[in-house]
Amino acid sequence: MNRLSIINLLVLVVRRDLLLAMRRRADVLTILVFFILIVSLFPLGVGPEMDMLRKMAPGVLWVAALLASMLSLGRLFSADYLDGTLEQMMLAPQSLSVLVLGKMISHWVVSGLPLVLMAPVLGLQFDMSPEALLVLMLGLLLGTPVLSMLGAIGAALTLGLRGGGVLLSLLVLPLCIPVLIFGSGAVEAVSSGLSVTSNLSLIAALLMLCLVFTPWVTAQALRISME
Repeated sequence: MNRLSIINLLVLVVRRDLLLAMRRRADVLTILVFFILIVSLFPLGVGPEMDMLRKMAPGVLWVAALLASMLSLGRLFSADYLDGTLEQMMLAPQSLSVLVLGKMISHWVVSGLPLVLMAPVLGLQFDMSPEALLVLMLGLLLGTPVLSMLGAIGAALTLGLRGGGVLLSLLVLPLCIPVLIFGSGAVEAVSSGLSVTSNLSLIAALLMLCLVFTPWVTAQALRISME
C-alpha cells in the first residue's frame, strides 16, 4: 500500500466516522457537559481561595479531561461490531491498523479536540495566568490523542463483553497516569517559574510511541475479540 493510498484511506475512515458522529450530536454534548460540570463544581465546593484554586487547577482539569474522554470509548468499535462493519474491515485487503488509526483520529476530533478548546475558558474559574492556560492547552493538545489511542486498546479488548465499561476503565486508567502526571506537571511548572519543556517533550514522546504502536496493538486486540 503506497503512501497516497494510506492517506486516502485514513481520510475516508475519518470522514465516515465524523459523519456518523454528527448524527449523534447528543454524545458529543454529553462529553462537553460532563467536562464542564466536573471542572465547575470544584471552585464551588472549595470556595473563593484563589491560591488553593490555582494549585488545584492542573490536576482538576486533567482528571476531568481524562474522565470525559473515556465516556465515548465504549462506543468506539461497538456500532461497527453490531452492524457487521467491523468484520468487513477485517476481511478487507487494506491494513486493519490503518483503519483503526482513522477511527482513533475521528474519536479524538469528536471527544478530545472540544475539551482542548474548552479547557482555557474553564481555567479562568481557577484564576490561571495566560501562560498557564497556554501550557494547559498545549499539554491537552498533545495528551488527549494519547488518551484516545490507549483507550482504543481497552475498547478493542473489551469488545462484546458484558460489563465491558467497568473493565475498560480498569484497563485504561492506569495506562493514562503518565500523561496525567506530565500534563499537570507542565502547568505547575509555569506557576513555579520552571521550564515546561521537559514535561511537554515527554508527552510528545508518548504521542509518537502511541502513533507507532497502538494501531497495530489495537488491530490485534480486535482480531482476538472477534474470534
